[in-house]
Amino acid sequence: MKFLRKTLVTVLVLYLALWGFTKVIHYPNPYQAVKLGLAPASKTPDLMPAHTIAPSNNPITLPRATEAMPQKVEWNGKEISWQEFLDTAHTNVFLVLRNGVLTYAYYRDGFTPTTRLPSYSVGKTMLSIMVGQLISEGKLKESDKFVDFFPEYKNGTSFDRVTIGQLLDMRGGVGVSDNYPTGPQGWGVGIAQMYATTDMNWFVKHNRKMAFEPGTQGLYRSVDPQLLGMIVKKVTGVSVSNYFSQNVWQRVGALTSATWNVDHIGGMEKTFCCFNAAAEDYAKVGLMLMNNGMVGSTKVLDTAWIKRMSTSVEQLEGWGYSAYTWHPYPNIDMMDGLHGQYVFIDRATRTVIVKLSDVPTGLDIAKQTAQVMMGVSKH
Repeated sequence: MKFLRKTLVTVLVLYLALWGFTKVIHYPNPYQAVKLGLAPASKTPDLMPAHTIAPSNNPITLPRATEAMPQKVEWNGKEISWQEFLDTAHTNVFLVLRNGVLTYAYYRDGFTPTTRLPSYSVGKTMLSIMVGQLISEGKLKESDKFVDFFPEYKNGTSFDRVTIGQLLDMRGGVGVSDNYPTGPQGWGVGIAQMYATTDMNWFVKHNRKMAFEPGTQGLYRSVDPQLLGMIVKKVTGVSVSNYFSQNVWQRVGALTSATWNVDHIGGMEKTFCCFNAAAEDYAKVGLMLMNNGMVGSTKVLDTAWIKRMSTSVEQLEGWGYSAYTWHPYPNIDMMDGLHGQYVFIDRATRTVIVKLSDVPTGLDIAKQTAQVMMGVSKH
């Protein structure tokens, strides 16, 4: 009994010490952090605070038709059946739209057209849309510097020279690594701290060390869109969620409410990720981009920004990249998020594909998945 009592006291003391430490570094409490770290991708939206984005006042219901998917697809150098692909790629939802018509819809058991699913880095492309709108309105310029809006963050280093244009193309140089180690050892890395933080301003203040001079190279860094999201909030005077709701979600005719995870309620959206929505509403954003920024007669985005997003500036991880949009193949635009979230746009075939998944951490199947989606698009 004495040993058990000592053990319990030791565990309690350690837990309280850890609880106090997480408060100091503005991290969720240990229980919440562990729960978040162990959850599958599809369950994470409800494990962090979020701002709600209301559905459109004029929702659009996508017309339906029926299309058969290829019986076989290439995967890892061999042919597998379509269902094997869906299972192997940990697919929760797979949608195909041709000319704005939903021709194929797969929902794994437990998922429905109203299930709100995370986007991870697809959220970066949602941010790019808002930045494009603000640039078109003359409220932002790509030459503007982060510290023009936040002079309190100046530190006398090249951080003070980072521009909006550099942030858009992953050329900012801020030294927050995007490595995602698995297990508890991953919770202390920069990207995990930014993902879990309860105070984004505190995080940025303590993470301004530069990895390279801004504009000298391209390196995928999620801190870049986070800094840009802070600018959007500052310039608009409203939360990123409110601005997105009024200027994007309402205009594309979203059927369901979305959420954007934040550091704390009333605080800052995590604009490098953490936008959550139903699959068909992701597809409507893809349709808007495919249709040169238009939804019917409603203009959402200037064609100049569509061109900016569609014209590669960098080569990252073997793909073209610009303004938070990937180009895995010529004339293809793609949104790509951790754990297998995609919105694939092929203007030549008038096709939009949405794939939302629970790919485990550390399993990299993005290039194989893009190959399958390209095949479906040309099918």
